[in-house]
Amino acid sequence: MHKRKDLSMRRIEKLMKGWSFTDQTGNRQAVELPHTWNAKDGQDGGNDYWRGSLVYDNQFAKPEFDAEKECVYLQFHGVNASAKVMLNGKEVVSHDGGYSTFRVDVTKDLQENNQIKIEVDNSVNDRVYPQKADFTFYGGIYRDIEILVVSKEHFELDYYGGPGMKYETEVEGKDATVKVSTYINKAAKEAKAKVVVELLDAEGNIVAEAEGTEVELSVPNVHLWDGLEDPYLYQIKAVLMKNGKEVDEISCNCGVRTFEFSPKDGFYLNGRPYPLHGASRHQDFKGIGNAISKEHHDRDMELLREVGANTIRLAHYQHDQYFYDLCDKVGMIVWAEIPYISEHLANGNENTISQMKELIIQNYNHPSIVMWGVSNEITISGRKYKKQMLENHRVLNDLCHKMDPTRPTTLACYAMCLHWNPVAHITDLVGWNLYLGWYVPFLWLNDVWIKFWHFLYPNRCLCYSEYGAEGMPNLHSRKPKRGDNSEEYHTYYHEYMLECFKRFPYMWAHYYWNMFDFAADARNQGGEPGMNHKGLITFDRKVKKDAFFLYKAYWNKKDKFVYLAGRRYEYRSAEKQTITVYSNLDEVSLYQNGKLVGTKKGQNVFKFDIVLEKENKLEVKAENYTDSCVIYKVDKEPKEYRLAKGDSSNWM
Repeated sequence: MHKRKDLSMRRIEKLMKGWSFTDQTGNRQAVELPHTWNAKDGQDGGNDYWRGSLVYDNQFAKPEFDAEKECVYLQFHGVNASAKVMLNGKEVVSHDGGYSTFRVDVTKDLQENNQIKIEVDNSVNDRVYPQKADFTFYGGIYRDIEILVVSKEHFELDYYGGPGMKYETEVEGKDATVKVSTYINKAAKEAKAKVVVELLDAEGNIVAEAEGTEVELSVPNVHLWDGLEDPYLYQIKAVLMKNGKEVDEISCNCGVRTFEFSPKDGFYLNGRPYPLHGASRHQDFKGIGNAISKEHHDRDMELLREVGANTIRLAHYQHDQYFYDLCDKVGMIVWAEIPYISEHLANGNENTISQMKELIIQNYNHPSIVMWGVSNEITISGRKYKKQMLENHRVLNDLCHKMDPTRPTTLACYAMCLHWNPVAHITDLVGWNLYLGWYVPFLWLNDVWIKFWHFLYPNRCLCYSEYGAEGMPNLHSRKPKRGDNSEEYHTYYHEYMLECFKRFPYMWAHYYWNMFDFAADARNQGGEPGMNHKGLITFDRKVKKDAFFLYKAYWNKKDKFVYLAGRRYEYRSAEKQTITVYSNLDEVSLYQNGKLVGTKKGQNVFKFDIVLEKENKLEVKAENYTDSCVIYKVDKEPKEYRLAKGDSSNWM
């Protein structure tokens, strides 16, 4: 084996600085990308964040390139929701869909000094998704813009923002075959350019190579991409040769794995049961909106790994390529979907199709993705356009199968969609967004609902695509109840749900909603308007709620810990208290003011009854791990622990 030298025939320059932005008042201000104009008003409640069309403009010098041999593209990685790009007074491209990459060849439109103007529109309309949902639709240029210089003969850049290459894998015994398809532009075809494809191992050694736009590479003793345990990645490199000279190169990570879904046993990875448990995630942050950095993505992944999630539902749209790459590298199983959500739009069919094409074409090569999601809670708005909606789902489902026969389709149904609704039976898999025990009384209804579904449709693969409850780390209750938004009910709810799922091993996954609190400007709940507080972690990522450690106890078996829940419930009036401990160790001991309360053996959740003294230093020990907090006995608990009376409204 030998290592391949690195090539850099494409030249990329980021166009992130020097922008001027004109807001809705006509005020012109200097900004740097990424940027959104809804970072504040999209997070403060009232459902009054500004939606409309605003303008960004900038100047840039003509990049250095050989006009005889090279061309220049502008590359946009995320502009929400619609964009019209003007270069030197000429419209060069428009795009509908705020979460995907698009490009345009601007070679012939370049001058020595160039004026670029981008009209960005997140206004209400009936043709571009999303328009109705429980999250803020931030307007702006919130991902990178790049100037790309590339050979005139190059791998395809003009097809739905795709990478110009896709691969599929087949595993037989200890060996594998990697089938690679590359796509070259018209100029490359006319020049009769050749493609050389190489497969490299993780150390950079060439393990297989072939020539052609359609090749099969044999991989003996294949090293499988095996989830969190071993997310091994090969690399595919494709080089375009013209007259024996290398003129363009592309590459992607390659994970070789098999998977299947069983209505009886759940999810299998590489031939073995691999129960999926994880979270959904939105791409925003407090005070920043969706204009987040790589550091934000990295931090989110660190927290997902800490809690022990092995799957992520990337709600409810295409996320940044950087985050899909992270999922590949760490071994996360991904549910990827388009923002066809909440309400079918009379004139939106074309947009769902284009967004689905972009999602699949741009993300086909990510081994972490194992399913395509076609919609979310689409029936929540009732029977409006029912016939058209069902037909559009069938079109999308067929499109996914045609474009990608290797992955199943899925969708997430709203609770009121009922078991037999035809929309629940179009895709290969189905998920349900059920908040029984939160929006609806009685946690035990979850057991009834799951049993009933499995009784009716034993051959349909089932998961919980959403479940959860609001939980505020500043609200507390001695007798937690549904709707009080307390941290205590939040943990009570999740304690029940985790045990519930253990009773139904045939479910292929469950995704709690949500990993992080997120902005939903139409909401007014929990005393903090504009937020959905169902996350395990606060919007600013600073506070891990007690339920975070509950899930860590169930899911993360590697990072040993012990945690005293209820530490923020500092002042308590009841003399008798139950103290809850979360741990992934099998035996814990609780001490109160230095005295042993007791030692208990078990798993995940440990509960101790104590009698409060005036001041109570609590310490818990498990092996060499400890945790502590102090709580106090008071006559009357702080009024701030209770949700203040007043307006409280869901996003609908």
